[in-house]
Amino acid sequence: MYRDAVKIAKSGYRMSMAYPSLRLLYLLGYISGYMTKVMVESIGFDGSDFRMRLENDLMFGVIMYAIPTASYLDLRRRGFDVSAVRYEDLVARPVDMCRVVLEFCHLPVSLAELAVKAFDVDSQRDSFIAKSAIGHFKEPQLTPETQVKLNEMLKKFGLPLIGEPDTIEGTLSCS
Repeated sequence: MYRDAVKIAKSGYRMSMAYPSLRLLYLLGYISGYMTKVMVESIGFDGSDFRMRLENDLMFGVIMYAIPTASYLDLRRRGFDVSAVRYEDLVARPVDMCRVVLEFCHLPVSLAELAVKAFDVDSQRDSFIAKSAIGHFKEPQLTPETQVKLNEMLKKFGLPLIGEPDTIEGTLSCS
């Protein structure tokens, strides 16, 4: 599953305000591209492509979007039969998308209504990153200058640019 890069970045930023070690990573990334490389390697990916200084409050979140999305596209290019689900499609048409996912997984589509009930609950409800805990933090704004910087990075990884359609190849759809 993937989501709009800017929404991920804004959510990640708010989460960093409640999670001190993540906040520290954001701040260290402003100082050195080496720290960004180390952060990416700490989650199990090759950080050499991500050795870049964080120049704005959205950059780390867009990196967190770029890593799995670029990996997914690489798997497809190498011939793996994998598909994606776009979060925005799931939220816009939950029952229809749940049916598509269940059918894709060879599971009974009759479970779609039951699956949608899970959307009524904050999956992080009892944690420090629950929507109720981080929802009040102000989000960084996407300025034209920030968008240019983020798009340069997204282009480097062959990902959809901000402001353009963001549906990637192999995305399951109900339309």
